[in-house]
Amino acid sequence: MPRETGQKLIAQNRKARHDYAVLETFEAGLVLTGTEVKALRAGRASLIDAFAVITDGEAWLHGAHIAEYTQGTWTNHAPRRIRKLLLHKEEITKLIGTTKEGGLTLVPLSLYFKDGRAKVEIALARGKKSYDKRQDLAERDANREIARAIGRRIKGRLFE
Repeated sequence: MPRETGQKLIAQNRKARHDYAVLETFEAGLVLTGTEVKALRAGRASLIDAFAVITDGEAWLHGAHIAEYTQGTWTNHAPRRIRKLLLHKEEITKLIGTTKEGGLTLVPLSLYFKDGRAKVEIALARGKKSYDKRQDLAERDANREIARAIGRRIKGRLFE
Protein backbone atom coordinates (compact mmCIF):
# COMPACT_ATOMS: atom_id res chain seq x y z
CA MET A 1 0.00 0.00 0.00
CA PRO A 2 1.51 3.39 -0.97
CA ARG A 3 2.28 5.93 1.70
CA GLU A 4 -0.04 8.89 2.11
CA THR A 5 1.27 12.15 0.64
CA GLY A 6 0.10 15.75 0.72
CA GLN A 7 -2.01 17.60 3.26
CA LYS A 8 -5.50 16.73 4.49
CA LEU A 9 -7.19 19.33 6.69
CA ILE A 10 -9.05 17.90 9.70
CA ALA A 11 -10.11 20.95 11.72
CA GLN A 12 -9.64 24.72 11.70
CA ASN A 13 -9.98 27.34 14.39
CA ARG A 14 -11.43 30.23 12.37
CA LYS A 15 -12.42 32.17 15.45
CA ALA A 16 -8.76 32.35 16.52
CA ARG A 17 -7.88 34.49 13.49
CA HIS A 18 -10.77 36.79 14.41
CA ASP A 19 -9.96 37.05 18.12
CA TYR A 20 -6.15 37.15 17.90
CA ALA A 21 -3.51 38.98 15.87
CA VAL A 22 -1.22 36.20 14.61
CA LEU A 23 2.45 37.15 14.95
CA GLU A 24 4.19 33.90 14.00
CA THR A 25 3.15 30.31 13.21
CA PHE A 26 4.79 26.99 13.99
CA GLU A 27 4.09 23.45 12.82
CA ALA A 28 4.12 20.86 15.59
CA GLY A 29 3.61 17.13 15.67
CA LEU A 30 1.19 15.48 18.09
CA VAL A 31 1.66 12.49 20.39
CA LEU A 32 -1.53 10.48 19.86
CA THR A 33 -2.95 7.08 20.72
CA GLY A 34 -4.28 4.68 18.08
CA THR A 35 -7.95 5.48 18.55
CA GLU A 36 -7.20 9.22 18.34
CA VAL A 37 -5.57 8.76 14.95
CA LYS A 38 -8.53 6.74 13.70
CA ALA A 39 -10.98 9.39 14.94
CA LEU A 40 -8.91 12.10 13.23
CA ARG A 41 -8.92 10.17 9.96
CA ALA A 42 -12.72 10.18 10.25
CA GLY A 43 -12.53 13.98 10.63
CA ARG A 44 -13.90 14.11 14.17
CA ALA A 45 -11.98 16.91 15.90
CA SER A 46 -12.51 20.46 17.13
CA LEU A 47 -10.09 23.22 18.15
CA ILE A 48 -12.70 25.67 19.46
CA ASP A 49 -11.48 26.09 23.07
CA ALA A 50 -7.94 24.80 22.53
CA PHE A 51 -4.72 26.50 23.59
CA ALA A 52 -1.08 25.50 24.00
CA VAL A 53 1.09 25.84 27.09
CA ILE A 54 4.79 25.31 27.67
CA THR A 55 5.64 23.69 31.00
CA ASP A 56 8.98 22.24 32.08
CA GLY A 57 10.46 22.71 28.60
CA GLU A 58 7.68 20.76 26.86
CA ALA A 59 4.74 22.02 24.80
CA TRP A 60 1.23 20.75 25.60
CA LEU A 61 -2.09 21.15 23.80
CA HIS A 62 -5.05 21.71 26.14
CA GLY A 63 -8.75 21.70 25.31
CA ALA A 64 -8.60 20.14 21.84
CA HIS A 65 -11.55 17.80 21.36
CA ILE A 66 -10.96 14.57 19.46
CA ALA A 67 -14.17 12.55 19.62
CA GLU A 68 -14.04 8.95 20.79
CA TYR A 69 -13.57 6.38 18.04
CA THR A 70 -16.92 4.69 17.45
CA GLN A 71 -15.47 1.20 16.96
CA GLY A 72 -13.11 1.62 19.91
CA THR A 73 -13.31 -0.65 22.94
CA TRP A 74 -11.98 -0.15 26.45
CA THR A 75 -8.78 1.22 24.84
CA ASN A 76 -10.62 4.37 23.73
CA HIS A 77 -9.17 7.76 24.67
CA ALA A 78 -10.55 10.66 26.68
CA PRO A 79 -11.86 13.28 24.20
CA ARG A 80 -10.32 16.36 25.87
CA ARG A 81 -7.10 14.93 27.27
CA ILE A 82 -3.90 16.98 27.30
CA ARG A 83 -1.70 16.08 24.34
CA LYS A 84 2.03 16.61 23.96
CA LEU A 85 3.27 18.74 21.07
CA LEU A 86 6.48 17.85 19.27
CA LEU A 87 8.63 20.91 18.57
CA HIS A 88 12.34 21.51 18.14
CA LYS A 89 14.20 22.62 21.25
CA GLU A 90 15.09 25.98 19.65
CA GLU A 91 11.42 26.63 18.90
CA ILE A 92 10.43 25.79 22.47
CA THR A 93 13.04 28.11 23.97
CA LYS A 94 11.94 30.88 21.62
CA LEU A 95 8.30 30.35 22.61
CA ILE A 96 9.19 30.32 26.31
CA GLY A 97 10.89 33.71 25.93
CA THR A 98 8.11 35.31 23.91
CA THR A 99 5.18 34.00 25.97
CA LYS A 100 6.82 35.28 29.18
CA GLU A 101 6.30 38.83 27.92
CA GLY A 102 2.76 39.97 28.54
CA GLY A 103 -0.22 39.53 26.28
CA LEU A 104 1.10 36.72 24.06
CA THR A 105 -0.42 33.26 23.91
CA LEU A 106 -0.16 30.07 21.86
CA VAL A 107 -3.30 29.31 19.86
CA PRO A 108 -3.83 26.29 17.55
CA LEU A 109 -5.02 27.39 14.11
CA SER A 110 -5.47 24.10 12.28
CA LEU A 111 -5.14 20.35 12.66
CA TYR A 112 -4.17 18.30 9.61
CA PHE A 113 -2.38 15.26 8.25
CA LYS A 114 0.86 15.96 6.41
CA ASP A 115 2.35 12.96 4.62
CA GLY A 116 0.38 10.65 6.90
CA ARG A 117 1.41 12.30 10.19
CA ALA A 118 -0.88 14.39 12.39
CA LYS A 119 0.28 18.00 12.70
CA VAL A 120 -1.10 21.08 14.39
CA GLU A 121 -0.34 24.65 13.33
CA ILE A 122 0.10 26.79 16.42
CA ALA A 123 0.41 30.54 16.39
CA LEU A 124 2.09 33.00 18.68
CA ALA A 125 -0.71 35.53 18.99
CA ARG A 126 -1.81 38.67 20.78
CA GLY A 127 -5.45 39.17 21.74
CA LYS A 128 -7.38 41.79 19.77
CA LYS A 129 -9.51 44.46 21.33
CA SER A 130 -13.09 44.89 20.11
CA TYR A 131 -12.23 47.99 18.08
CA ASP A 132 -9.47 46.04 16.29
CA LYS A 133 -12.04 43.41 15.32
CA ARG A 134 -14.44 46.07 14.01
CA GLN A 135 -11.62 47.67 12.03
CA ASP A 136 -10.72 44.30 10.46
CA LEU A 137 -14.35 43.67 9.49
CA ALA A 138 -14.66 47.15 7.94
CA GLU A 139 -11.40 46.64 6.02
CA ARG A 140 -12.57 43.26 4.72
CA ASP A 141 -15.92 44.73 3.59
CA ALA A 142 -14.12 47.60 1.84
CA ASN A 143 -11.84 45.16 0.02
CA ARG A 144 -14.86 43.13 -1.11
CA GLU A 145 -16.55 46.24 -2.45
CA ILE A 146 -13.37 47.23 -4.32
CA ALA A 147 -13.15 43.74 -5.85
CA ARG A 148 -16.81 43.95 -6.95
CA ALA A 149 -16.24 47.36 -8.54
CA ILE A 150 -13.18 46.10 -10.41
CA GLY A 151 -15.15 43.08 -11.60
CA ARG A 152 -17.97 45.27 -12.89
CA ARG A 153 -15.46 47.55 -14.61
CA ILE A 154 -13.80 44.62 -16.36
CA LYS A 155 -17.16 43.28 -17.54
CA GLY A 156 -18.07 46.67 -18.98
CA ARG A 157 -20.88 47.46 -16.57
CA LEU A 158 -19.84 50.69 -14.94
CA PHE A 159 -22.82 51.47 -12.73
CA GLU A 160 -25.15 48.95 -11.15
